[in-house]
Amino acid sequence: MNNQVLKVNSADTVLVALKNLAAGSTVSYNGEMYTLKDAVPAKHKFFMRDEKAGNDIIMYGVLVGKTRMDVLAGNRLTTDNVKHAATPYDYRQREFHWTPPDVSGFRNRQFMGYHRSDGRVGTANYWLFIPTVFCENRNMDVIREVLQDELGYSVTEKYKAYTRELIRSHQEGKNLVDADFSHSSGNTRSALFQHVDGIRFLNHDGGCGGIRQDSAVLGNLLAAYANHPNVGGITLLSLGCQHLQTSDLLQDIKKVNPGFDKPFFIFEQQRSQSEEQLIAEAIRKTFEGLITINQFERKPASLDKLCIGVKCGGSDGFSGITANPAVGYCSDLLVALGGKVLLAEFPELNGVEQELIDRAVSEPVARKFIRLMKDYEAAAQRVGSGFDMNPSPGNIRDGLITDAMKSAGAAKKGGSSPVVDVLDYTEPATRAGLSLVCTPGNDVEATTGQAASGATLILFTTGLGTPTGNPVSPTIKISTNTPLVKRMGDIIDIDTGPIIEGEKTIEEMGEEILNYCIRAASGEVIPKAVLLNQNDFIPWKRGVSL
Repeated sequence: MNNQVLKVNSADTVLVALKNLAAGSTVSYNGEMYTLKDAVPAKHKFFMRDEKAGNDIIMYGVLVGKTRMDVLAGNRLTTDNVKHAATPYDYRQREFHWTPPDVSGFRNRQFMGYHRSDGRVGTANYWLFIPTVFCENRNMDVIREVLQDELGYSVTEKYKAYTRELIRSHQEGKNLVDADFSHSSGNTRSALFQHVDGIRFLNHDGGCGGIRQDSAVLGNLLAAYANHPNVGGITLLSLGCQHLQTSDLLQDIKKVNPGFDKPFFIFEQQRSQSEEQLIAEAIRKTFEGLITINQFERKPASLDKLCIGVKCGGSDGFSGITANPAVGYCSDLLVALGGKVLLAEFPELNGVEQELIDRAVSEPVARKFIRLMKDYEAAAQRVGSGFDMNPSPGNIRDGLITDAMKSAGAAKKGGSSPVVDVLDYTEPATRAGLSLVCTPGNDVEATTGQAASGATLILFTTGLGTPTGNPVSPTIKISTNTPLVKRMGDIIDIDTGPIIEGEKTIEEMGEEILNYCIRAASGEVIPKAVLLNQNDFIPWKRGVSL
């Protein structure tokens, strides 16, 4: 790899700076010399030739924008001289041929997982607390503090110890800066429940007060989480008068899984003697449930039982060059092994729709994707927004200046395999292979939706650093660049920066990622997001969220 610039696709009209390039400097690529008119920071792009206003800008081999004005070769791409543009798309009859990667090194591999009665295999064994309505969030918080602290699942003890150090320093008249955080230590896992990986809480702001459709969607979402293979048992807290009735949620659960047989405890506050009695009884019954699910043990499972969600957040100009294609290769490996891969974030598939449509295994699958994409974009436009407004200030600052540019790199996480299914929000993944899941690009709304569709692990790539996880699906953070690991190593599990340096190939990193997934699925290694209790959960209300 050229250590200064990169051309991602042979059809591209821009080059990517791999290092900071000064204005007036000259760089070479493929025997051509380019003199830079502007300073081009690493991750940003510059034009390879003079362009007239309105000309197409091609990157990753697809249209990612148009020039707003005349530009010169060596000019840096910015929001001032580039505007978003994407190619129209529609279904077209054509054959798609895929050559799977060599999986001989993984063919006989297994992971140690929790086998459920419905045939699925979990990568973790969690107890789940579900409120039917936001009114129960405070009771959930009380129970969370008690159970997590006393059973050793909390990460807050080290901060409590540090706060005690600050109090002591203040009382003794010492400088607070001298309070020693290094002596503070967090709780360790209680030996009591060795086969319970944690207790999770799905606090949310729904269940009542909004439109009935929102409560119905929430019911489907909570039912999906109750049925998740990483969940061993559930405690449900209800107020009683809310839109989302307990009976409705139970029906949603049975609709998804008629054979649902997990321990399930229900507490309705308006029928309780007191709040104190409600909380105490919920704690006692949950403790009994923990004893029950602690009897489950990990057993061998083939890799086709894995279901991995792929997501990016805090993306940068290297996302589509390092981490995302490496995850994409991992995705292809898993698909070739018979597993499931879930690619979400529909606003971040803008501009690559035609490629995905052409990869669909059938016309109905392609048509469903087209319908969901067009409906989503139309909903955004009705309120004066649109997919073109998706890139965040951080994305733009680090080289992703149009949604199509961001999307072309984001889609690389899905690899190159056929699209076997398209899932609307909360629909379960039932087919082996790559499925597209309709969610927003918003990090937490997307991961919340991927877990609902059955992701038992989530691969989350980031170039800027994102403290995001999921309550039931262990989330593995993958850095696009090595400097990020040096700054935020406490949240990153895997570094794909060596791809930029030419030290590793995308294929080598993809195999490394799959090996990590096998270890994480077996409980041999715990992802940083899990260790930090990054258990983010935001239901999508189907309003406009980009």
